[in-house]
Amino acid sequence: MRRLILLLLATVTALLAAPPKPKLVVAIVIDQFRYDYLLRFRKDYSSGFVRLVERGANYTDAHYLHATTVTAVGHSTFLSGATPSISGIIANSWYDRKTEKTVTSVSDPETMLVGGKGGEGSSPRRLLVSTVGDELKMQGNDSEVIGISIKDRAAILPAGHMADAAYWYDDDTNKFVTSTYYRHVLPDWVIRFNAEEHYRSSVGALWFPLVHGDSLVPFCSMERGAKIRFCGAIEATPWGNELIENFAERAIAGENLGHHQSPDILAVSFSSNDYVGHAVGPDAPEVRDISIRTDRLLGKFFDYIDAHVGAGNTLIVLTADHGVAPVPEVNEARKMPGGRLNEAVFRQKINDALTKRFGPGNWLMPGAVSNAYLNLALAAKYKADPAEVERVAADAVRAQEHIARVYTRRQLETGQVQQDSISRAVMLSFFAPRSGDLYVIPEPYYMFDASGTTHGLPYNYDTHVPLLVLGAGIKAATYSRAVAINDVAPTLAAILGVAEPSGSVGHILSELLVP
Repeated sequence: MRRLILLLLATVTALLAAPPKPKLVVAIVIDQFRYDYLLRFRKDYSSGFVRLVERGANYTDAHYLHATTVTAVGHSTFLSGATPSISGIIANSWYDRKTEKTVTSVSDPETMLVGGKGGEGSSPRRLLVSTVGDELKMQGNDSEVIGISIKDRAAILPAGHMADAAYWYDDDTNKFVTSTYYRHVLPDWVIRFNAEEHYRSSVGALWFPLVHGDSLVPFCSMERGAKIRFCGAIEATPWGNELIENFAERAIAGENLGHHQSPDILAVSFSSNDYVGHAVGPDAPEVRDISIRTDRLLGKFFDYIDAHVGAGNTLIVLTADHGVAPVPEVNEARKMPGGRLNEAVFRQKINDALTKRFGPGNWLMPGAVSNAYLNLALAAKYKADPAEVERVAADAVRAQEHIARVYTRRQLETGQVQQDSISRAVMLSFFAPRSGDLYVIPEPYYMFDASGTTHGLPYNYDTHVPLLVLGAGIKAATYSRAVAINDVAPTLAAILGVAEPSGSVGHILSELLVP
């Protein structure tokens, strides 16, 4: 009897210590948002970011564990807690040796696009692990899980396999679409939203700085042929984020999120920051402006959520999928390292070295030099040892200037690498059935892009991102200890009372949970 009483007391204590379950989890990713943007533009923020930082948990030293800091990998990590070495999502796209084609992280020839002009759709089938949403759905309750973004991969990968829907923006038709993986007909609320043609408000518009006192000269124009720079598609402007936020509000209302018996999950990714950042770099006034606009848009979104779901009923988690490097020419002007590398030259150097050693031919398959796939059929023709082919190719790359590391497939498979944080990050990005034969890391601030800037390396400017958590049961504080974005998934699983996702390597952020 005494043991039974102790067991009951322990159970009651555990239940009392568990934080309250939210009615709605809103998981937000800002595509390309470095942590230092919270600090650099802090005086300009007055809404969403302020609410998160001052009322929630703010982790100041949150990083990604992996080296390939790109959109698909960051979004797949967020709600799965898995590294690419486990999830199989190694990049935005890669060369598939089985089909001898380049595939994307979500391309799926077995699906069709729903809501646009048709054609091949997208799905989470290449994701090999579960997400928090999957674990929630597997409990057999009435929870709904929905993903939304401009980009298909950013909508699909956080939501997971069992999501009720994922919606992304089709710029060919200016409509939100999905695929037959989820459903064969768009719901009425999506059809109505598309019919309203929200994109038309940006046609011919000028993007002016938002903050009073800034230059009145517009950043760009949405009209081709104007005297100022053409902005490009709507996703490369703040109006792209506004589309996402408006659509997310409609999703909450249309699916009655936050009003089911079990918690719902809405994963939202704001993509426009990434398009803008690639074009102009982190030091440009456009990045400051879109960051300020994102702050205000988040405030609008949070107000809508509170009005629809009820204050205190929502748990908000916000992060970014990666950072970004400075524009090389900007760094050069301030006497910092950095520069541009010519990918065509590197491809030629590799091909010349392998031709000289083994024989002529096209030694490189399609894909970037940074994750190079070697022609194994050509190696077999010359009866060359694949390991030796890798070594010769790697030596050709190492001989070039501004290359920090070159890893071969054999080194990564056997763990015969330099033992430090960079090598660990690369190994966590390597998944043998999909990864290439060489993994190339330039020196900090160097890149293969010919213009603008990019991301994708294991350096702090790419790995360090915000991690903000707000909601009932969350202890508001600034936490300076080092954490990983992989920790989000097991923490949410604990709050929701579900199993950790299958590939999660993270740890529960127990200090932010209020008993």
